[in-house]
Amino acid sequence: PLIKINLQKPINLKNVRKFALEHFKRRRAPHGNATRQPSSTTVADSSVYIGIGGDEAGTSSAIGLSAGSIKVTRFPTADAYELVSVVKASKSTGTKPKLPKRLRQTPLTTTASAITPRTSLRHKQYKQRLQQHQYTDVFVDASELKRKMAQQNGDNETKPLTQTYLTEKPKIQPKYDVHRDVLSHEVVIKQTGYGARDKSIPSGMRRSWQHWSFLSLFVGIIPIVQWLPRYSLRRDAMGDIVSGITVAIMNIPHGMAYGILAGVTPGCGLSLAIFPVIVYMILGTSKHISIGTFAVISMMTLKVVQTYATEDSVLLAPAVTINVTASGATEAVNVAQIITPVEVATALAFCTGLLHLAMGFFRLGTLSALLSDPLVNGFTTGAAVHVTVSQLKDVLGVQVPRHKGAFKIIYTVIDLFKSIPNTNIIALVICVGIMIFMTVCNEWLKPCLKKRCRLPFPGELISVIGGTVISRLLDLHGNYGVTLVGDIPKGLPMPELPRMDLVPVVAVDSIAIAIVSFSVVMSMGLTFAKKHSYEVRANQELFALGMANCISSCFSCYPLACSLSRSVIQEQTGGVTQIASLVSAVLIIMTLLWLGPFFSTLPRCVLAGVIIVALKPMFMQAKELKKYSKQGKLELLTWIATFALVVLIDIDYGLLIGILISLLALYIKGLKPYCCLLGTIPEAPAVYVDLNHHRNAIEVPETKIFRYVGSLNFATNMYFRHSLYNLIGLDMKKLQRNKTAVQQNGKTIENGEVSQLNPFNFLILDFSMLGHVDVAGCKAITDIMKELKVLGVRLFISSPSDRVYDTLVHSMALGEGPFETFPTLHDAVEYAKACRLA
Repeated sequence: PLIKINLQKPINLKNVRKFALEHFKRRRAPHGNATRQPSSTTVADSSVYIGIGGDEAGTSSAIGLSAGSIKVTRFPTADAYELVSVVKASKSTGTKPKLPKRLRQTPLTTTASAITPRTSLRHKQYKQRLQQHQYTDVFVDASELKRKMAQQNGDNETKPLTQTYLTEKPKIQPKYDVHRDVLSHEVVIKQTGYGARDKSIPSGMRRSWQHWSFLSLFVGIIPIVQWLPRYSLRRDAMGDIVSGITVAIMNIPHGMAYGILAGVTPGCGLSLAIFPVIVYMILGTSKHISIGTFAVISMMTLKVVQTYATEDSVLLAPAVTINVTASGATEAVNVAQIITPVEVATALAFCTGLLHLAMGFFRLGTLSALLSDPLVNGFTTGAAVHVTVSQLKDVLGVQVPRHKGAFKIIYTVIDLFKSIPNTNIIALVICVGIMIFMTVCNEWLKPCLKKRCRLPFPGELISVIGGTVISRLLDLHGNYGVTLVGDIPKGLPMPELPRMDLVPVVAVDSIAIAIVSFSVVMSMGLTFAKKHSYEVRANQELFALGMANCISSCFSCYPLACSLSRSVIQEQTGGVTQIASLVSAVLIIMTLLWLGPFFSTLPRCVLAGVIIVALKPMFMQAKELKKYSKQGKLELLTWIATFALVVLIDIDYGLLIGILISLLALYIKGLKPYCCLLGTIPEAPAVYVDLNHHRNAIEVPETKIFRYVGSLNFATNMYFRHSLYNLIGLDMKKLQRNKTAVQQNGKTIENGEVSQLNPFNFLILDFSMLGHVDVAGCKAITDIMKELKVLGVRLFISSPSDRVYDTLVHSMALGEGPFETFPTLHDAVEYAKACRLA
């Protein structure tokens, strides 16, 4: 038998067994007093059956407690007696109960949603995850409890216990009952002392300077002075050190690989993990992102380097030199200077930093919102295709000519197919082996070792060190012609200003890089800030990125960003502040000082394999197509168009056109805001819902309620009129003909004649979700009000925001209106009802 105990106050689940035993010690159930059946049942267990639940959906969660674990299952109330019979049959035979398939597949619902269905939790996890869940309805197997009590009391007698129910405490339903007079918006304005906000320029400047202080400005520009004094060595240092070591292990192969990907030396990629990291630690606001190399930015840098830094590319210097001829005459000639890849990359970094500083000065941090998720995913996936194709020449160990302009990726693939007969088999075998090893590490080794070790498995570093050692031992370059990384200078690069004559040359190319790098940094920064509850300021991030780019450009660095994989690792391994990035930078400095020449014999095919495997998350973004197809055609079109343009034309042009398509999609959505008619619920007359989605809702008699969601301006006023007349069932052309007839005949249409065509007398515009209205929108409302007045229909406006109300008042001062406004929709409905009954 099952016994229900109704508790006067909720108790934690772990105390249910103790409470039930104490309850039956105090009270024994008499025979035959069961007046109703239990609404829940339980799952069989070796010790005691305890069921928790009973919710609005008519289901109950059954929980079987055992010595060290807890198993949770939920069953519909209708299956209670079938479940009881299964439990009794299993107890009589001494076997484990076999539940029907229908019961085993019943999903877990809301009452115990923190627990995974049909899983066992350890005792500590059970306490942590269920201690806060409290219940009032408890069902206990009385026979098992009686046996437990007999064992405790030394009584071996088995006296029967029958079903007992305590009186269930009725649930209190809160009431919503307000009695007051119907208020117009003007009355509310007078009672609350409302005043329009002063929007003049002097008042705005006065508010901005009112709370200004030098200390707040200094702390805002240099955030490290705010968080460093509160840094706790005992609490934070260990996590930052472990995280910094982990990121450094990843940064060494990533820096070398992405440095080559950007068309510069591996040392430049390693320098990118030192100098900008220190600058960002001082000026940045994100605590967890890992500044340095990023595959997409490296690919975009490669495009600029290939454009301006080839051996055939020359830049005419403004200076002249004097050449002495054989006859002793002199002549002035222009000197053609060869532009190195590092010079182009550093000039590009300096120009990108200037753009970031300018964007921060003009408070343009919100520009990152222009890059929607479909746009970013399509762009990064297309860039991943470019990166993969650029690495295929190192995979095959061949040389292919460089191509520029549109369709260059297609021309490169054609050249690669032509070069297949010249493939270096040793380089191909090494690259395939590295890719297999990295895939095994990422898919199996790292997830398995993550449970036992805080540090991730350094697959990339093992690949780089192993490839270098094998190359030295076997002399892969001399014996097999495998291309090597080349000399890596020992020590840190000396500071040198970038070539200023190249800055205007690469200015246009730096725009796309500046936008993409800032968007990546902000997206990752906001993700971690939301998770750890701190603030990331967009304009300060622009200032930090600008200073980091400008300063690091003096140390042979190309444009920076944050790495997605390294940032996640830095946060997951316990990183608390940017001190973790400082630890990583110190280790990279030690690598450049002592281990730089060691990596000079590293085969490029090893780095190519590391890069290609690292691009897997970007290619997996193609799975988002299914989600975007469900969200809408415009999102799907944005992804496909951006991806195709990036792959076929070029990275920067694809990004620019993708932004234009995204803005066009946003504009199209803004032109057609959501509109609907509202009705009321018979059980709750003050609640108004969409008639299209709520079938039981009914219209208010003789009243139409029109809700408009969006902005009402010069671009949407025609759509507003058209949607309004369509939903309320009026023909605009017929309305115009009636209006013309009235003007020509000078007669007034009788209300009876109008009511035959128009079965309502009041129209309420619900502006609770109207964000903005301009003068053109106010004029459209006035025209509609005048047209409906001819038909004998009065127009009311409900729930306008203060901003919208100010615009309406200003329009009435200019001759529009007058508008009858109400603070709530229910006020407008009640006022219309009173007018109807008057």
